[in-house]
Amino acid sequence: MTNKQIFISFILIILLAIFAGIFSYPDFCNQKIDAVNASLHTKIPHVNTPEYKLGLDLKGGVHLEYKADLSTIAEQDKKTVMDGLRDLIERRINTFGVTEPVVQVYGEDRLAVDLPGVDSIDQAIDWIGQTPLLEFWEERSSEEIEQINNVKIEINKILQDNADKTDEEKNELIKAVPNWQLILESPYKSTELTGRYLQRASLTFNETTNAPIIQLQFNAEGAKFFEDVTGRNVGKTLAIFLDGQSIIDTNNDGNIDNQDLYAPRVDEKISGGSAVISGITNIVEAKTLIKRLNQGALPVPLGSPIVQEKIGPTLGAISLDNAVKAGVWSIILIAMFLILIYRFPGVLASIALLIYVGILFSLIKMIPVTLTLAGIGGLILSIGIAVDANILIFSRMREELKSGKDLVDAIEQGMLRAWPSIRDGHFTTVIVALILYFLGTSFIKGFAFALIIGILLSLFSAIVITHIFLLIFAKSRIGKIKWLWS
Repeated sequence: MTNKQIFISFILIILLAIFAGIFSYPDFCNQKIDAVNASLHTKIPHVNTPEYKLGLDLKGGVHLEYKADLSTIAEQDKKTVMDGLRDLIERRINTFGVTEPVVQVYGEDRLAVDLPGVDSIDQAIDWIGQTPLLEFWEERSSEEIEQINNVKIEINKILQDNADKTDEEKNELIKAVPNWQLILESPYKSTELTGRYLQRASLTFNETTNAPIIQLQFNAEGAKFFEDVTGRNVGKTLAIFLDGQSIIDTNNDGNIDNQDLYAPRVDEKISGGSAVISGITNIVEAKTLIKRLNQGALPVPLGSPIVQEKIGPTLGAISLDNAVKAGVWSIILIAMFLILIYRFPGVLASIALLIYVGILFSLIKMIPVTLTLAGIGGLILSIGIAVDANILIFSRMREELKSGKDLVDAIEQGMLRAWPSIRDGHFTTVIVALILYFLGTSFIKGFAFALIIGILLSLFSAIVITHIFLLIFAKSRIGKIKWLWS
């Protein structure tokens, strides 16, 4: 590089450092702006940059884990269903304005939900639970219905004849009836058609009564299922359930029977994937139901969370404070080591390290990356990796100086000889980080992603920033003071 190119590169790096410093930490700049405005009576505006996005462990909030019921899902479809479940839950939560929710799938059937800034576990569960599970059930065979009715008649007679018995005694009598569990069954049974295949829901009105009707449109796969279901149920009714509750139980007796006049009756096989929900008299209720359906019907039952934890904001603030202290002390100790061992190159490497940190945190704001304790751990580790590249360069440079080369040639040769080791070390670490990112849980992903960003940026820091700093000062008067460099 020519002297002019080196100088221009040096100026650009300084400007980049200033921009990165202001962008990553604008408070210092705004304090100076306030001082200038106060003394000169000016109105210079503040520098406004995005806030850092903090994860659950730093900001506090609610952590929930669910176990999805995949018993009815084919093995080859389980991953697709869980990915769809994750997307739907995340979309549902976003409608409530939660900042940076993290919804992750791990294992085969587990779903982890992190809600930073949320104070109430019950509120979080309610938000997720409001995402509806839509199901279509078909009538059982006449033989099954007769068997269910016979059991119900027999048990009702037993209860009437033993009205004076205690509840425990009644339960014992009921369990003595053959197939007594059938009393828990309805005249309907589930089909393969669920909200998993729902494409959209829209509002229309009955032309005669002007009553609201919800029009459902299924995707191509759902249309095929709907055609099969209606084809084998011509002349019968279909029950529509939302979150386990019938939405066609018009007389509110808890049963779906012949008294439910608005239960959809299948007159013929229906192609095209269209269905309707009628019997809703309240238009506000209909609009709310449509909104919930369009926000996403759960593809599989989710149930109650198997893990629920609340992290208070105070604990999160303590964790953040400790993480920041760890990062500051690591930079101070690394700088002391570099200066003690490598003298003036160590000073330049320390300055390059500060610029590296400024650029790194600017990228975290711009991408943006949600910071967690694990992610900060990855960033601190990447600082050590960035310094490792500088150490390789300085060690090679010293060898070149001992062989009798002048300082500028020693710097260039040191860079060339150190590059293969730097490249291979960074490349292998990135491979491991990628494996952690794609196979790990949410916290491991945060660590791996932060580490990858730090490693890639550390290459720029060592190969460009440190290199330019070495050359600019090697060609100055400081370059003539040999003991500072060897």
